[in-house]
Amino acid sequence: MTLSIRDLALALRSGELSPTEHVRNVLDRLHADEHNAVVMLDDEQALAEAAARTEELARGEWRGPMHGVAVGVKDLFDVVGLSTKAGSKILADAPSASTEGPVVARLREAGAVIVGKLHTHEFAYGPTGDVSASGPARNPLDPSRITGGSSSGSAAAVAAGHLPLTLGTDTGASVRTPAALCGVVGLKPTRGRLSTEGVFPLSETCDHVGLLTADVHSASVAWDVLSRAEGTGGGIQAPGVSGVRVGVLPDPYWQAAEPMLNEGVAEAVAMLEKAGAQVTEIATPMIDQLAATYFAIVGAEAYATHAPWLAERGADYQPMTLARLEPNEQLSARTYINAQRARRRLTAALRTACDAVDVLVLPTTQLRATPIGQTKIEIDDVVVPVASALLALTLPFNLAGWPAISVPRPATDGGLPVGVQIVGVGLEERGILRVAAALDRL
Repeated sequence: MTLSIRDLALALRSGELSPTEHVRNVLDRLHADEHNAVVMLDDEQALAEAAARTEELARGEWRGPMHGVAVGVKDLFDVVGLSTKAGSKILADAPSASTEGPVVARLREAGAVIVGKLHTHEFAYGPTGDVSASGPARNPLDPSRITGGSSSGSAAAVAAGHLPLTLGTDTGASVRTPAALCGVVGLKPTRGRLSTEGVFPLSETCDHVGLLTADVHSASVAWDVLSRAEGTGGGIQAPGVSGVRVGVLPDPYWQAAEPMLNEGVAEAVAMLEKAGAQVTEIATPMIDQLAATYFAIVGAEAYATHAPWLAERGADYQPMTLARLEPNEQLSARTYINAQRARRRLTAALRTACDAVDVLVLPTTQLRATPIGQTKIEIDDVVVPVASALLALTLPFNLAGWPAISVPRPATDGGLPVGVQIVGVGLEERGILRVAAALDRL
């Protein structure tokens, strides 16, 4: 069952469904969740807020399309009255938050009801979603497989039909990859467009707040609400790609390991071209060097946050998280600064290379969802590391800070869906949402 914000808003505003009924139904579903998507729920507060939203509607007061809509947030976001555990034993006894950041506050102002916290890969440091103190999240499309991470519960809760909107974070892949693997929509805005205040950091210079929904229109509504103080869904652009300049990336770096993903993207590009888009091949000779800066930057920034805990409580981390964090102690200030300088120079080179197009269209990931716990997979006699295959095609746009969205497309083999990534070069969020909406309709 998919939940559309448009359909929900119509039902709630018309009185066909009350916010109290909707939120109670969502809470029942989340309590019964079988995908380990849920960390904690706030039934009492959520139902109290739903009752208040119901009373407002009875008085003729409507805050917009999020009025009375249940929302879940990744367990990196502070929410008043709930603790932030970040998927780790390190924060098992964390006190309840007394404040919350601007993004959560904006949702409340718009009438949304925050129902609880959702699963995350431990401290958001991984793209698989199967490393957490509470165990792995499970993909609703196939519970034996990963959700992708690190916004694992946020993607699973939408894919399972529990929630119409969830918040996630994206440092290198963490909204778009789980969206692709779970067959939902994941939007990573331009860096800085949504505040990261009140969100536990992984890498301050690469972290983005993003959102996940079941369809592109819902993502467009949510973006309009979150990006504008007066946003009520009225800022959505009509779908269409006539005259849009689409760039495709033939360099080996951008190719998926799983042929079905390349085929799915080629089919999507052909459909966009038939609908009036202009398609151009873009060479990116700098991409390997740019991508290489990511690991020094994120590693150094993550280590700076975790160094005190690593010294005192290293055994409380999940083994795979510890194995990723500890080597970062060897990163020097010189290595970090050189990586940041290279990032700026190579991002400028990437921008110049892509200057002739409005958007890039490429696979979101190099693999579809793999079995939980599997770290490598063999494809055509080639061994592919799972984690890097889920990061490679998304991380360049965290380094660059460009907006990007992952949209699901059906696979021609009838299996798990294909994630198609649309990246804004000459278009900002509303523009890539317009292209994504057109693809959604084709």
